[in-house]
Amino acid sequence: MKLSKILQLFGIYKIYEKWLYSQIKNKPLPRHIGIILDGNRRWALSNKLAVWDGHKAGAKKLREVIKWIGELGIPTLTVFAFSTENFNRSKEEVDHFMNILNDELDYVYNNDEIMKNRIKIKFIGDISRFPEYIIEKIKMIEDKTKNNDRIIINVALGYGGKWDIINATKQIAKLVKEGKLDPEDINYDLFQRFLSTSHLNKQDVDMILRTGGEMRLSNFLLWQAAYSELIFLDVYWPDFRKIDLMRAIRTFQKRNRRFGR
Repeated sequence: MKLSKILQLFGIYKIYEKWLYSQIKNKPLPRHIGIILDGNRRWALSNKLAVWDGHKAGAKKLREVIKWIGELGIPTLTVFAFSTENFNRSKEEVDHFMNILNDELDYVYNNDEIMKNRIKIKFIGDISRFPEYIIEKIKMIEDKTKNNDRIIINVALGYGGKWDIINATKQIAKLVKEGKLDPEDINYDLFQRFLSTSHLNKQDVDMILRTGGEMRLSNFLLWQAAYSELIFLDVYWPDFRKIDLMRAIRTFQKRNRRFGR
């Protein structure tokens, strides 16, 4: 039996959660957390469900995590929802994902808590590869939340770190070709202005958390993760708990971030 189940049986799960919160609340918190939402399909198979039921459960879990992020005071969250490589999955699974995404976009647009909590939602990645009805709803959500200033939620859709870097390079190359930019003026700060996360004002990701037990970045925020603290959890995304998030933050706080110095 898992420790969490044992704690629940003895009624001390909430006590443990409060203790964890007391351990992290007075120490520096990560300002930007990236999460690779891994394990939806394996969670579904382990529960004898269709793989898209795992994606549904994962979408509901993300709603919870956004609430936890707000409660903990984390100002920026970037979630890896659908990669460029995910388009290569079966047509049936991709179609089901699009239906789930469509429902979640409707939920977000009509959720008054988003505006009440001043949450800005941005979508990063090659959105042009998605159906027109999805693109339209993405634009509506971004426009509705654009002036919110408490929390930024970046949803990576059709995203890949390599794509992000190549896309930025193409934009810079175009300016050089047009004579609008001197190649000698290209530096780190300028390059970041052309990445999909440029709206974060050069803020890199402090901590990347991956669920599902795998230990790799899988093409997520490759530029922005140069000095990220990496934390890998052996829990499927739909089973992710607030305790897991707080444990990850406590691990982050214990590390000595030297940035090469």
